[in-house]
Amino acid sequence: MNRSSFLIIQTAFIGDVVLATAIMEKLHQYYPNASIDFLLRKGNEGLLKEHPFLREVLIWEKKKDKQKNLFNLLKRIRANKYDVVINVQRFAATGILTAFSGAGETIGFNKNPLSILFTDRIRHIVSSPERPLHEIQRNQKLIEKLTDAIPEKPRLYPSAADKQKVALYKQGAYICVAPASVWFTKQFPAEKWISFVKKVPVKYKIYLLGAPGDVELCENIILHSGAGERVVNLAGKLSFLESAALQETAVMSFVNDSAPMHFASAMNAPVTAVYCSTIPSFGFGPLSDKSNIVEVKEKLSCRPCGLHGRKACPLKHFDCAMKITDEQLLHLI
Repeated sequence: MNRSSFLIIQTAFIGDVVLATAIMEKLHQYYPNASIDFLLRKGNEGLLKEHPFLREVLIWEKKKDKQKNLFNLLKRIRANKYDVVINVQRFAATGILTAFSGAGETIGFNKNPLSILFTDRIRHIVSSPERPLHEIQRNQKLIEKLTDAIPEKPRLYPSAADKQKVALYKQGAYICVAPASVWFTKQFPAEKWISFVKKVPVKYKIYLLGAPGDVELCENIILHSGAGERVVNLAGKLSFLESAALQETAVMSFVNDSAPMHFASAMNAPVTAVYCSTIPSFGFGPLSDKSNIVEVKEKLSCRPCGLHGRKACPLKHFDCAMKITDEQLLHLI
């Protein structure tokens, strides 16, 4: 069977796209001369800019004319005549793109509503404390028959320009802190970050990373930590790949269970992930060779309170975050 062109579909969030790059790494290893395209949602395309294994990035604009853009994408996919379409998602829209792609092989998880029309339906296994399964292991099941059972690690490829942009910040020893998360219960509270930053040894510069919407949070941390000029707010100033390039040579990156953790994994950068309401055994933990996990030492009956983050602590005490100590982070620098 000819397998010279592949399409990978992952239109979820930033971290999901980063983890799906492991599929590209593996396919390129087995099919070095094949064309590989990647379909993602608008806003995430910067992650794959100048990726050496990619021919083309297809972008789905989901916030405006969603259905129209979906069917325009389907026309484009059919015109590209892929040999293999690999769908990492479990939603009907991407199921339509897969099932009607015209590809000889269409592969996706059995939880996709359109999976009955795929040539290969792969059982989707939910990771749990009893049966932990990392997302890259689960995704590898999609291409196991095309490659083997061993997943590659995800990887990002900052360009020379990306690295040059952050070169001026690399004049001495530094740590990165990415304090924000979309979900309240996944985010180590601002007052906890402030307390930690106050105690970081003065020999380290501290770079705060985040999106434009995180600028105020980072300014608040700087203001109340009293750490002065050695703390620099880079929120909203760096692209995804520039942030990843800065994390690559940090002494340590301190992150939540969020996208910057996956950036660090994709750069094999030292990382410490702070878990509040979620737990690593859900399958999205750090993958760097030097990875640390910080979580509340006390066993809480309410933790985890769900597979994903919440907008507020259901019990209003947020002990899973508030009972983590500064020392748990500090000794990892």
